[in-house]
Amino acid sequence: MTTVNVLGAGLAGSEAAYQLARRSVPVRLFEMRPASMTPAHRTAFFGELVCSNSLKSVSPETASGVLKEEMRRLGSLVMAAAEAASIPAGSALAVDREEFGRFLTATLEGMANVEIVRREVTAIPEGPTIVASGPLTSPALERALQALAGPRHLYFYDAVSPVVTAESIDMARVFRASRYGQGGDDYINCPLSRQEYEAFVEALVSAEVVAPHPFERAVYFEGCVPIEELARRGRLTLAFGPMRPVGLVAPLTGRRPFAVVQLRGDDRAGTLYNIVGFQTKMTYGAQRAILRMIPGLERAEFVRYGSLHRNTFLNSPALLRPSLQLRGRDDLFVAGQLTGVEGYLESAATGLVAALNAARLTAGAPLLTVPAETVLGSLIGYITDPARGDFQPMNANFGLLPALDAVALRGREKKRALAERARAAFERWIEDCVLEAGAHAAWAAQAAGAGPEAGALRAAGR
Repeated sequence: MTTVNVLGAGLAGSEAAYQLARRSVPVRLFEMRPASMTPAHRTAFFGELVCSNSLKSVSPETASGVLKEEMRRLGSLVMAAAEAASIPAGSALAVDREEFGRFLTATLEGMANVEIVRREVTAIPEGPTIVASGPLTSPALERALQALAGPRHLYFYDAVSPVVTAESIDMARVFRASRYGQGGDDYINCPLSRQEYEAFVEALVSAEVVAPHPFERAVYFEGCVPIEELARRGRLTLAFGPMRPVGLVAPLTGRRPFAVVQLRGDDRAGTLYNIVGFQTKMTYGAQRAILRMIPGLERAEFVRYGSLHRNTFLNSPALLRPSLQLRGRDDLFVAGQLTGVEGYLESAATGLVAALNAARLTAGAPLLTVPAETVLGSLIGYITDPARGDFQPMNANFGLLPALDAVALRGREKKRALAERARAAFERWIEDCVLEAGAHAAWAAQAAGAGPEAGALRAAGR
């Protein structure tokens, strides 16, 4: 049987390799780490999470929650890993980074028809290939992509939030709570008075930042803007953004703080916390000084500083079909953040779809298009719509779905209706087009502990 090359073992590449292998398609999975590292990665684990450790909301009335359901129905390895490595995070699905990466790595290393090649790829191979090299694609492979795709090649900046040790947080100055009481006390909240907030913003505005390289210019994805950049946009921007205090009451005062900084658990042991929404390009020295102005973090011990790095993605509307094939080469698929999707699960989901279609291509079967009424289909439709002009990265959201017939619906009712329609459309599609005979039973056995995921759990000591 024809072997499919998968370039990159991030979330999209790991998901793609797994989906191909479980359909008995031989896979050659290339990963350049640890021999060649990126500016953001620190380990050799597949699917290493370099930004937040949150995979966003699990609510069935959110686009993120519906996407998770769709991925589970397709037997997603990334979803299995996330749920196995989950840690408390209120209404969000957050994971222990190390356990998550170990799960993915052990699973794929344990599959007989997955050949893992630990070296950098500098040219795109002949034959069926999925390029999932991610937003930190190496310069050599980027040049190969650019030669294939032409001059329509874009980039943006993604940012990493700082992580502090739990023992260095002054618990007398903070309180545990989730907004509106949803999810219990999974977050640590650092309350700021107006005076403390204004002093903090003043320090951010004048902070020393890392200068960009000569070839870089600051084109930020709006969902991941550095905090100092937000502060420069207006003195109250942070108070209405990542530091908004709504739904929180400080126990010591019985009132809502003027602003709040939230910390979320970063590991299962509860020893590390990341500062939610605090991506930054400040120098390490500036981070140490300014972030310690936050009440409760005066003696914070930083195990990871925030950073900002250059990310690469394609002008997918001009280059990709809804099957995620490159328009100029039928046996070449692209997946992950390289396509312009933004978010961990969004990246993994495109890897899943690319693998479904690569498997069908090798079998001579018709390729699939995910219905636009589903969350996954609407996201792929967005990134592959050739009529789209000014293309920027996009998360899964209900705004991408076709309008409802019942236009009078608003707010929560509208979201609920969109979610229900997406589920119904997905069920019809999955029954008609995707699941091979017996796939439901196979995945159920794996989820119950009879498949490679169980072996990965045992290898992780779970």
